[in-house]
Amino acid sequence: MKVVGITTQQEVFVGSKDRNFRINEFLIIEDPYQDDLIGEVVEAQTFNRYIPLNIYGDMVDASVIESLKSLGYNIDEDTIYISKVRLLNEALYPVQTGSDIRLPKFSEVKEIMIQSTREEGLVLGVIRNTDDMALDMDEEFKDILYTFEERGLVPQKEIPYIMDLRSQHHYPHIGVFGGSGSGKSFGLRVILEELMNQNIPTIVLDPHFEMDFSETPDYLKEKKDFNDSFKCLQVGVHIGVKFEDLKSGDLKNLLDASSHLTDSMNNVVDILFKPRDSYISFADRLRMLTEAQEEGNIEKIENRIISSGDAEEKKAWEKRKELFLNYDKTCPYNSVRGILWRLKRLENEGIFSKDIKEIEIGLQDGKLMVLQGNTRILQVFSTYLLNNLYHKRREYKDAIYKKIAAEYFPPFIIVTDEAHNFAPKGYDSPSKSILKEISQEGRKYGVFLILATQRPTLLDETITAQLNTKFIFRTVRASDIKTIQEETDLTVEETRRLPYLRTGDVFISSATLGRTVYGRIRAALTTSPHTLNPFDELKLKTKQKDDGLFNDIKEKLPINEGDLLDTAMELERDTGITYTIQSLEEKLNQMVQKGYIEKEDTIFGYRYKNK
Repeated sequence: MKVVGITTQQEVFVGSKDRNFRINEFLIIEDPYQDDLIGEVVEAQTFNRYIPLNIYGDMVDASVIESLKSLGYNIDEDTIYISKVRLLNEALYPVQTGSDIRLPKFSEVKEIMIQSTREEGLVLGVIRNTDDMALDMDEEFKDILYTFEERGLVPQKEIPYIMDLRSQHHYPHIGVFGGSGSGKSFGLRVILEELMNQNIPTIVLDPHFEMDFSETPDYLKEKKDFNDSFKCLQVGVHIGVKFEDLKSGDLKNLLDASSHLTDSMNNVVDILFKPRDSYISFADRLRMLTEAQEEGNIEKIENRIISSGDAEEKKAWEKRKELFLNYDKTCPYNSVRGILWRLKRLENEGIFSKDIKEIEIGLQDGKLMVLQGNTRILQVFSTYLLNNLYHKRREYKDAIYKKIAAEYFPPFIIVTDEAHNFAPKGYDSPSKSILKEISQEGRKYGVFLILATQRPTLLDETITAQLNTKFIFRTVRASDIKTIQEETDLTVEETRRLPYLRTGDVFISSATLGRTVYGRIRAALTTSPHTLNPFDELKLKTKQKDDGLFNDIKEKLPINEGDLLDTAMELERDTGITYTIQSLEEKLNQMVQKGYIEKEDTIFGYRYKNK
């Protein structure tokens, strides 16, 4: 292997007669006038006598061909392998043409490839096309994972990609981008498994109800038990907001997440909400004020007081009168009604039925807390939760700096799928505000983000710019590819490959490494509860129904045509399922078609019998 063509301090062409080149593999250039230089293959082509040599494409020019001839390559008869190699570090001078090329040893690339120990880092997968270097790799990095390929589970043959978790303090926040079916959710699951292995306190916003880690995939013989490391909690069922703990700002965030608040509505909350209000006391205040405003004026309210049927009703209308006199001019009727409607909507969804104590305890214990619910309710709840927990951590760190005693609250990571719904580009949302604050300032307080989305273009640009490490799976939309190109150091050649990546293959753009790594995510140790193919599910459920019906009727066989009504009545008595003669006959004919029973004609009509 030799350097050919015109070289620069950043890029060279390499030619070989014996060895084909692989994209993203590493090579050592033995420049006689400089130290050995490490480069990465970014493009590769093959030439032979069956291809006209005037078809060079965009990569190879005449200087490369002339160099090959000068170095003794017979380009008219031999198959020639050519690659473009980009140096990892810029050389002092243009690389000497004709320099020898060799494959690096693991010891020469260890500092580049391995950023952390297995004990302190996240073992996420392998670095592709490093199997040659992995032959003399340290034993501690061998046989530590499996990848899942088309042929099934495959033992590790390449250098592992171990993410340096400690580097998050300097290069915080992670983005996980990829289209549907690219392996994005699979990669996110692997990251979360590693966080559980490290006992890192983590909050996961799970709108798809798929981040459950209790099931082991069929391809693994040994089960990894994460049941003590995570907990799934549904918003409005297991967790919620304790109304008495809310401040005015928290309440406005919740109401705004439910449906946008006008300036007038914000003013109503500021005026009518009192510290330590309960849901009932605040809702009653709003309701009574609206009822007084519906009367229209003070005279009508006084008439209602006079005409009250008992002392309790009279006292209630006197309270309405007091509210009307104090707040009618500053709190418009429509705004008060709007706040009351939003408040009742949150109550109906169970937001105010619980508290967040279980989440706080889980984080203190180093667990991964999975919060489940539909996207809208998670937006509402996360607005309050993240504000609350982030400021608890921030207050603790500020107290330490000021040398004031404070209750410990641990650093933690916030993870969400469909992140563009929580921090959208182009318009404000309550959850976006706190996520943007954490993206810009969270590093100082030990609060970090892992944001996954199929549509990075729709994610807020300020937040995207703060994601120092990005995992980029297969992406096909031109607008998303353009955003990725702007926000990462992916080359033009690499972005061209994005639509064609295999499921599970990923470009990792890391500020820690200072370059992009091409890797493959390891096989997950757990599986999503939604992995069953829906068509397999349909077949399974249909078979279960058929088996159930057969068990119900097999003791009643044979069934004659004239016995269908009596059989239908018996089935209703035994199973509680109502059949008409027509529906039962239809079911029995289906059982015949599926081979459960037989149908035969007799002199008295047809009948159904066992096979």
